[in-house]
Amino acid sequence: MNDETKKSLIDILQAAEEIGIFVRGMDFKSYQNSLVAQRAVERDFEIIGEALNRVKNTDNELLKKVSEHNRIIGFRNILIHGYDIIDEAIVWKAITIHLPILVNEIKEILND
Repeated sequence: MNDETKKSLIDILQAAEEIGIFVRGMDFKSYQNSLVAQRAVERDFEIIGEALNRVKNTDNELLKKVSEHNRIIGFRNILIHGYDIIDEAIVWKAITIHLPILVNEIKEILND
């Protein structure tokens, strides 16, 4: 793994950690009522998607170890370009269900 790819993977873990901090102690209703948390989380998901896109360009074979990488990159595109159609329920599901899976996969890749 080259340094650029490793940096992107570390960026993913840092953004995921920040998301955890932003929503700590929140339930979905609290998240819906916090515009600041929503924007912060969306920004970190944008970083995660962009970092995966960079991995795609530097080490496409490695990217295959990340399940749903295409969906994550697509989610980033929706957050950036479809800012007016963001569904908080989908973002919350990404936080609570999909993000822990991604974090585990990235940690496994970095530990190989």
